Amino acid sequence: MLSNDQLAILRRMSGIFLPYAKGKADERYPDKSAPARFVHYTTAESAIKIIETKRIWMRNTVCMADYREVQHGHDLLLRLFGKDTAHQKQFIACLDECSPGVALEAISLFDRNWEATRSNTFIACLSEHQDNEDWHGRLSMWRAFGANPTRVALIIGIPWYSGASETLRLVFSPVAYFTEQQVADNLAAVVRNIRSDTAFLRTVDRNILFATVYSMLIAAATCLKHDGFREEKEWRAIYSPVAIGASPLIEQSIEVIGGVPQRVQKIPLDAEKSSDVAGLDFATIFDRLIIGPSQFPLPMYDAFVEKLTKAGVSDAGKRVVASSIPIRT
Repeated sequence: MLSNDQLAILRRMSGIFLPYAKGKADERYPDKSAPARFVHYTTAESAIKIIETKRIWMRNTVCMADYREVQHGHDLLLRLFGKDTAHQKQFIACLDECSPGVALEAISLFDRNWEATRSNTFIACLSEHQDNEDWHGRLSMWRAFGANPTRVALIIGIPWYSGASETLRLVFSPVAYFTEQQVADNLAAVVRNIRSDTAFLRTVDRNILFATVYSMLIAAATCLKHDGFREEKEWRAIYSPVAIGASPLIEQSIEVIGGVPQRVQKIPLDAEKSSDVAGLDFATIFDRLIIGPSQFPLPMYDAFVEKLTKAGVSDAGKRVVASSIPIRT
């Protein structure tokens, strides 16, 4: 668990190198002591598995519905921040004034590891949940499942900071739906931030500075998405054992999804797994479950109340609702 001083340093570093993510986190967590609510739209079958096992699956990005999940962000980085581009030259020059060579070292490692990172990055997708969606969910997300009659929204409360993220080696970050110009503007903002905070950055341990720059590049590649997906309001739990390091608590298995055998990584939301993840136990972070438009709301309600109760959720009967949005199933 990081100390308050260490957290303050990392928070300031985040503001310098990840201004968009820092701004979204401040917006989502106005009160750092209170969890923010996020939602996972999925099938009823998958939701039952999550509740029974207290595990959320992370899928390899190359197996996602948008097969260019990570490549899109990397392509933008290459065009705007690749070798000999103005943005990269400015970034290296101003960071050299803080710690000579650290920027080029981080960029070189990122480039060398890219292919391994691309094929070994796993994500779990969540979406920002709004209070006015408590009873019906979000229409566009229900529609994304087409005519599936057993869709649900699983709402959980995630704390602003948990020591579990260090042990699990996870990065939790908002997706940026940027145009190419917005990416360029954000890179320019990072350079301005470095120049404004040169004195502070000179006091930061070189290893921390290196790790922050490297994390900035990983976040850019994995959390830049086409602006046409903006309505998803997505955040991602990212696990990249090659780029960030493996966790002894993350469980790996081979599963068949949509007929495709593939590796998945499972996040344990289970205090019995380790005391390090006690704050993320499913019964603790569960908020509510919305049954999507369906012909079978009553049997689904009964099933989910029973499973949630067995998982240790209190007042489960009051925390499961059925959406009444009138769309065909």
